[in-house]
Amino acid sequence: MKVTINDVAKLAAVSIKTVSRVMNSEASVRETTRDRVQAAIDELHYQPNLAARSLAGTKSYNIAFIYDNPNAYYVIDMQNGILSECKKQGYELLIHPCNSKSETICEELKKMVQHSRVAGIVMTPPFSEMPEIVEALSALDVKIIRIVSGKESPDDLSPCVMINDKDAAKNVTQHLIDLGHKNIGFINGGMEHMSSHERLGGYKEALRCNDIEVKDDHIIAGQYSFESGVQGANELLSGKDRPTAIFACNDEIAAGALFAARLMNINIPDQLSIIGFEDSPFSRQTWPKLTTAHQPNRIIAQHAAALLIAATRHQTLSNETQSFIPELVVRDSTSRFVQ
Repeated sequence: MKVTINDVAKLAAVSIKTVSRVMNSEASVRETTRDRVQAAIDELHYQPNLAARSLAGTKSYNIAFIYDNPNAYYVIDMQNGILSECKKQGYELLIHPCNSKSETICEELKKMVQHSRVAGIVMTPPFSEMPEIVEALSALDVKIIRIVSGKESPDDLSPCVMINDKDAAKNVTQHLIDLGHKNIGFINGGMEHMSSHERLGGYKEALRCNDIEVKDDHIIAGQYSFESGVQGANELLSGKDRPTAIFACNDEIAAGALFAARLMNINIPDQLSIIGFEDSPFSRQTWPKLTTAHQPNRIIAQHAAALLIAATRHQTLSNETQSFIPELVVRDSTSRFVQ
């Protein structure tokens, strides 16, 4: 027979209401009582029906993750991070992929919130960087946490978990400069993402701090894709002023750049250093493996989910900004420049 909340209450010698308070992590329960109830839950392997729990009461135990991102590795890491926190705290996760460029996207998301009775939303770029979407959903009395590229929150519409891409990109570029590279190309991601602006800004700042000229023809517009890396590298490496190093805006672009360079019989890293960003599986699947900046997407997502769930329980959400700086990971795709 399926274990019920009544069975847990009987074994723990408490009321059903007390079991419910423990599962909802309410602060009013004594620690000794909480431990006894948790022991009963563990012994009976009790699995609450979260969907029924949400329908039965006025409180929702559902949070949503909305995204529009072509990078499957990024999306999976984000999903897993949020889901791990949901499981820990007794919440369900609604995953909602959608098209941020759709003319009806705002109405689509408002209907999703209303029909699914979500208590909160984790937003990633580009949605987290679209104030009109944040304002529209906030008006529905739903809690929002945004994951945004930058040092400081862009506004006070909702709390943010920030990823300091600019400082990380500056560190990545400085690594190449410290290896003796002064002629460094840059292949950008899509400019609809703030991360592209931030990483480009870090690259430029590092060059200027070292009195190295920022060459416009060494900055290639692109998208966050392997194909964009191939095209960008072909453009950079076919000119007369060929760079000795390439900073790609993410690992997928870097993998494409490495592929293009090898087709041109350019040895990596002896003749050309290539560096990526994010430390996705792409960085470890190439040969040689890519030097990159480690961005802990799963931890970032789990942290955002924890803040969001706390807000749905306490009805308040601090506007304090949480920040992560991706850290340099040195592998085999970069080496010292020798003239």
